[in-house]
Amino acid sequence: MRILVVGGAGFIGSHLVDRLLAEQHTVDVVDDLSAGSLANLADARAAGGELKIHHLDVCAPEFPALVAMRTPDVVYHLGWAPPGRFDPAVAGRAIHGTVQVLESARAADVAKVVTALPAGALYGEVPARDLPLKEGHDWQPVGAEGVVARAVAELFALYRARHDVEYTALALANVYGSRQRVDGGVVAAFAVAAQRGEAPVLHGDGKQSRDFVFIDDVVDAFVRAATRGGGLVVNIGTGTPTRIVDLWAALAGADAAAPSRGPGRPDDLPRLSLSPTRARIQLAWAPWTDLADGLADLRASGS
Repeated sequence: MRILVVGGAGFIGSHLVDRLLAEQHTVDVVDDLSAGSLANLADARAAGGELKIHHLDVCAPEFPALVAMRTPDVVYHLGWAPPGRFDPAVAGRAIHGTVQVLESARAADVAKVVTALPAGALYGEVPARDLPLKEGHDWQPVGAEGVVARAVAELFALYRARHDVEYTALALANVYGSRQRVDGGVVAAFAVAAQRGEAPVLHGDGKQSRDFVFIDDVVDAFVRAATRGGGLVVNIGTGTPTRIVDLWAALAGADAAAPSRGPGRPDDLPRLSLSPTRARIQLAWAPWTDLADGLADLRASGS
């Protein structure tokens, strides 16, 4: 297939590009490099497959013409949410970029558009009895990122209903692995602290729980979503919660310095885990990397 990846120089996008090239697809990467890096595509560029990299903002007027020229079968829209704490100032650009992708896909008769949603920001705070969360749970968006995530999901549903643009939206738990920016997730921040022999700062008491899912497993879900799960939001997680304080112990070891405690952050959730049941049924997907193995891979990669 011919596949276009918006945000393909980022953490998840670059790993997806590696997988697509390994499967002999023709890949176009569109990235303005504001959050991604060409270094993330070093393996892809060395692989010798059919890869074109376009240094372009998805909001630029040239983007629809590029999609029309390249005629992709599938578009992955991964560039709407930057890593780190979401800045409300980028909300308008996130919506603009999403509409640009959907309009371009409609005009070029793209068979499928796949996007990612931050599950925690989208679902918001839920009682422990509702975990692991299933897709039918109410959305209670948290902060600007959650509000924009809901708008993105609803735009995809609108374009499917009005313009027959097929889509799947993957609601992601806490993805971790190599190439993740230090501000992109707690695992990346802890990994850097462990490499430096430093003690990290916990935001709050560290008893918050998260569902950590390994990058290779997430990429597999994206690949499967290219041909499955039409018109659905699908949770991608393990269903297993891990406390932040326990994550540090698992990553750094029993002899590591004890983390210090700082103030909690206003949008931090006390808990999150996602049920992978719909993913199993609709995508034939299941997570296979347990946390210990994923952290070992991260340590071995040195990034």
